Amino acid sequence: MELRRLLGILDWIYKKKCYFCKSSKESIRMCSKCYEKLMSLPLHVNRIIDGVNVYCAGIYSKELQQLIRGLKYHRQRDLAYFQAKFMYDFWKQLNIKGDFQVVPVPLHKNRLKKRKYNHMELVAEEFCSLTGFEPNFSLIKRVKDTKPQYKLTKKERLQNLNNAFKIDKSKLKDKKILLIDDICTTGSTFEEMIAECHKNNIYDIICFATTTPK
Repeated sequence: MELRRLLGILDWIYKKKCYFCKSSKESIRMCSKCYEKLMSLPLHVNRIIDGVNVYCAGIYSKELQQLIRGLKYHRQRDLAYFQAKFMYDFWKQLNIKGDFQVVPVPLHKNRLKKRKYNHMELVAEEFCSLTGFEPNFSLIKRVKDTKPQYKLTKKERLQNLNNAFKIDKSKLKDKKILLIDDICTTGSTFEEMIAECHKNNIYDIICFATTTPK
């Protein structure tokens, strides 16, 4: 029996509860009622960093904040699909043409060892299943074990991320690059990744975050 079908049967038997409202009616981790509460931003460029367009799908608050934190910190891996779907629902309305390799913000090996998984790789896999794009987890590596960004100023974020990423051009595919992250606050993470791309003469880039705080 196909694994996905088997898991679906087990989910039906054991009735998963919605992570948000605790309802078991749909036996999924985010019921349709809670998903519909996710609020999208207007369909336009959120900011431009070194000539690269950055799009943000929603505001980091309420259900979207709970969704991201559940996946990122509380091992709710099933939520990756719903985060990816929210991004996909926004992306398809942008009507951006082209074939992309999807590159999630990488984790340093020390943090990956502690967390056990890169939440944005899970989102990238689900997003690629929806779009038909190809994930690329090998192109950009995080070579510096940076501090958490959320308590730092814009200047401190840039210093923290300086030389944090390294590109392996042998892993570059003949496709446009879509850099994805969960939260774009000051844009410093994207800024450093873009700078590393430009150092390697890679310019066909778009950045896309699930949320922004403002």
